Amino acid sequence: MSLSLLDTAMVAGYAIFIFALAQWVSRRKAGDTQDSADYFLASRSLPWWAIGASLIAANISAEQIVGMAGSGYAIGLAISSYEWMAAATLLIVGKFFLPVFLKNNITTMPEFLETRFGPTIRTVMAVFWLVLYVFVNLTSILWLGSVAVHQVAGVNQDLALAGLGVFALLYQIRGGLKAVALTDIVQVALLVMGGLVVSTIALGQLGQGAGVVAGFTRLVQAVPDHFHMILSPDSPHYKELPGLAVLIGGLWIANLSYWGFNQYIIQRTLAAKSLAEAQKGIVFAAFLKLLMPVIIVLPGIAAVLLAPGLGKPDQAYPAMLHLLPSGLLGLVFAALTAAIIASTASKINSIATIFTLDIYARKIDTTASEAQLVRVGRFTAIAATVIGIVAARPLLGGLDQAFQYIQEFSGFVTPGITVIFLTGLFWRGTTETGALAGALASVVLSAFFRFAGIAALTDIPFMNRMGIIFFASLALTVVISLARPSPERAAGGILEGVGFGTTRSFTAASVLIVAILVALYAVWW
Repeated sequence: MSLSLLDTAMVAGYAIFIFALAQWVSRRKAGDTQDSADYFLASRSLPWWAIGASLIAANISAEQIVGMAGSGYAIGLAISSYEWMAAATLLIVGKFFLPVFLKNNITTMPEFLETRFGPTIRTVMAVFWLVLYVFVNLTSILWLGSVAVHQVAGVNQDLALAGLGVFALLYQIRGGLKAVALTDIVQVALLVMGGLVVSTIALGQLGQGAGVVAGFTRLVQAVPDHFHMILSPDSPHYKELPGLAVLIGGLWIANLSYWGFNQYIIQRTLAAKSLAEAQKGIVFAAFLKLLMPVIIVLPGIAAVLLAPGLGKPDQAYPAMLHLLPSGLLGLVFAALTAAIIASTASKINSIATIFTLDIYARKIDTTASEAQLVRVGRFTAIAATVIGIVAARPLLGGLDQAFQYIQEFSGFVTPGITVIFLTGLFWRGTTETGALAGALASVVLSAFFRFAGIAALTDIPFMNRMGIIFFASLALTVVISLARPSPERAAGGILEGVGFGTTRSFTAASVLIVAILVALYAVWW
């Protein structure tokens, strides 16, 4: 594909607008100085709408859009569990995790670990997250983003790779998290609008002039096997989505780790004006997650009829873009670009936050001024972006499924991270030694399951494997913590004065979201 002059003009117009908006929200009054709280946490002043939109903008990127549409093409609606169960997870994060983090004025997830356990685990996990974020997450976002831009617009992939990274860096380097979060409402609005345009046109084509509803009805009748949420064991895709495990199994472990304990995601809630404002943002994000399958998965399912015989499932979303007339293609491509830029900028900002506050300010220069910390954050952002651009092709260029690169490496540590935080939050007896042992066990066991060459282990579905490793790591954490107790640091300290009550609006919204989820699974079971 290639973009027409009109489409190119629309994309260029979007780039100029979002860059100008980021600089405008980053402006400061004459004489004001920017401190680390302002740069990394937007002065803890984010409103609910910015928090909710930024959570989704950080989450949805090219690999999410192209990959989930491809899964919709190959598997069907069942892949939507990643989105819909995330909505339920966000409610848990808002009710049980955020009150603890905000009451303790936490800035980073490694800082929380030090508050709860001690300094060693903070340093270890900070270094780990930096390596993971730079060499797995950032490189993957940039690489898969460049693949999407190349497929849709015909732009040279290396040029797209560098352009996406540099633009994401420049538009947020002045204002930090404030520039990211306060522009994300525009990014998400464009993403939702563009996705709805693709779904509407695809269903309209299927309806053959009778409308969108008729098109959806035809799709359900033509490919009924693509409209089941819970796959049976005889499904060829059971290994990817192992039946009830998406409701009561390993998907919860992945979701809790990602939405509750991931600096890249949780940072915008830590920057909230108040707990109530953060919880409103969580609810807003949860409602948006309910909508995501309509704008991401549905086009992939529609491609089964509109673009049959694709060489690879990941070609489904680009194939659907062929349906768009000039002008609308520019809008949707701008939406795709917005998703890539927003996720990249969020990742860069989180890398800068962890290095500056958890490594530099504690280990390199403990007397650094606020202005110096901001400068270090900017230099870190530049360095991370350059590394991500340079390392992307060598790390991912030879892989057939780059998305699996993220899943494999992230999945090695997800069970251990979930164990560390859940026991640290809610069990007084967890010790630093026990937590570190649980994290290490997660990596070792995951590697054993993956590389041991034992069919009985390698054939276990990914979600079930995470569940097994989670409970094994949890058991080791409990045993070591009981064997070597550490009474000076306990969960009671971080829970002191924490209230888990919520407003009526949060409770009502949560009930509504759960009711919608129950209805969705009941209808499409």
